[in-house]
Amino acid sequence: MNRAQIGFGEVRHTRHRPQRNAFAYRGFFLWLPMRALRQQADPVLARNRAALLSFHDRDHGLGGTDSLAWLESVLAEHGVTDADGEIWLHTYPRIFGYTFNPVSFWFCHRADGRLRGVLAEVNNTFGQRHCYWIDQPTYGVPAWADKVFHVSPFCPVQGRYRFVFMRTEGGRVVSRIDYVTDDSAEPLINTSVSGQLEDLTSQSRRRALWQYPAMTWGVIARIHWQAFRLWRLRTPFFKLAPLPEAFVTPPSPPIPPTLNRP
Repeated sequence: MNRAQIGFGEVRHTRHRPQRNAFAYRGFFLWLPMRALRQQADPVLARNRAALLSFHDRDHGLGGTDSLAWLESVLAEHGVTDADGEIWLHTYPRIFGYTFNPVSFWFCHRADGRLRGVLAEVNNTFGQRHCYWIDQPTYGVPAWADKVFHVSPFCPVQGRYRFVFMRTEGGRVVSRIDYVTDDSAEPLINTSVSGQLEDLTSQSRRRALWQYPAMTWGVIARIHWQAFRLWRLRTPFFKLAPLPEAFVTPPSPPIPPTLNRP
């Protein structure tokens, strides 16, 4: 039976224009087998209850008490009937009761273990959430989605996201998002989160809290610090855009080959 995992790794972010701004920081994330956890709770994972490190279903989807049921309703709504294997959720936990997830990923697999689709669940600092459905992706091959959701006041709601997912047999995972604003292959922003997976145990949980006791607080603090730096650099500012009509954006049309390189 699949077990809850924890990944130790790094977040990297680089903005190329109009002024270069880059940063990287280390941390950890959860990698949760949601269907296995439906059958049997993990004794190490504090779920929907107060703890130093915990996972809460209401931090995802529409905020209900069963985030997997919500995800399965999204699959049904989009006609996905063959994601009948495990569904792994890549997300930040709550630490001391607080979390902020700029993006979480739901990796939906077929019964034979092949990747069927990925739902990218994006949050902004205005308390809003939107999802992008990536249909039938292949590890290491770019997949695309039109940007329709306001994330940063220093980026317009236009252009496309280029997603690249990678996973090795040794347990290393990488999720990369490049933000492309025009018809060139040069992105405005490169972002990635990567890490080495291991079982979530009392020891690995203790190590995560010892090394990164304020990680989720640091996520939101770094976002505001980087926003201040961009403001100081006189980066163009865009007001909050209206929410898209649909909560989940479907896949984009095919991309020209010149743009389709990671």
